[in-house]
Amino acid sequence: MIKLFKVKEKQREIAQNANGKPPGKKQSAGELRLQKDISELNLPKTCCISFPNGKDDLMNFEVTIQPDEGYYLGGTFLFSFQVSPVYPHEPPKVKCKTKVYHPNIDLEGNVCLNILREDWKPVLNINTIIYGLFHLFTQPNHEDPLNHDAAAVLRDNPKTFESNVRRAMAGGYVGQTYFTRCM
Repeated sequence: MIKLFKVKEKQREIAQNANGKPPGKKQSAGELRLQKDISELNLPKTCCISFPNGKDDLMNFEVTIQPDEGYYLGGTFLFSFQVSPVYPHEPPKVKCKTKVYHPNIDLEGNVCLNILREDWKPVLNINTIIYGLFHLFTQPNHEDPLNHDAAAVLRDNPKTFESNVRRAMAGGYVGQTYFTRCM
């Protein structure tokens, strides 16, 4: 009886691997969902996605955003995404790798975007997050800041804020903080 089960199990394994390749790593539900999200991406022309660890590591990727309007026009901003195996039940971890003078992004690259925190729902996807990040550059929000200094300047003196953004993007100091060129 035991041999019969082993034979059936071996036949099933051979049928699954009919292409002659050894059995591959089983994908998590998060990987399958992420694969679907990536295949359905509809990015604006100002955004692109890359896989620095190769296409085999879909769970870690980067998105480049180059705003075509607003205070950040002409800048290039790189974000890293780390996606958990339990995605979409928890949001990806997103960090801005470009140091930026922005009310909603702190100097360590943490991003204040509601859908990455309390407003995350499993029906949201990577495309939604990228559009949310893009929106932060076209409409920075001084009401929910991570960089309180930048938020105060944006709220109280938009012209000075614009000047500070330009100086930071060109590579220079804003107050005591140095920003590398990102234009």
